[in-house]
Amino acid sequence: QLQLVESGGGLVQPGGSLRLSCAASEFTLDSYVIGWFRQAPGKEREWVSCISINGGTTNYADSVKGRFTTSRDNAKNTVYLEMASLKPEDTAVYYCGADFSSVHFVCYDSSESYDYWGQGTQVTVSS
Repeated sequence: QLQLVESGGGLVQPGGSLRLSCAASEFTLDSYVIGWFRQAPGKEREWVSCISINGGTTNYADSVKGRFTTSRDNAKNTVYLEMASLKPEDTAVYYCGADFSSVHFVCYDSSESYDYWGQGTQVTVSS
């Protein structure tokens, strides 16, 4: 069973930056599409970003486009979500999801496409 662990969340002021990590133990992530999602209190989980297995395809929700960047380092078995120009509305628990795939150049924006999830990391943007 693939175990994912998110880290890097915290409290940051508006306009600040954070880098989230999604790591796995016992399995290598180089055969998994990775998606980032977030869930704010009282709201449904929403898609944020995704990255293909080869790292060549990344997609972003309109709400974060131009501010967030997803990357992966397969040698470190880790996927990153770099968040800049953070806004209070970015406050949420952030999750990474993984899907085992043989297609290396696509990623998905639906949570139903991902079979494995981490426990989430809290991001709070507040002054």
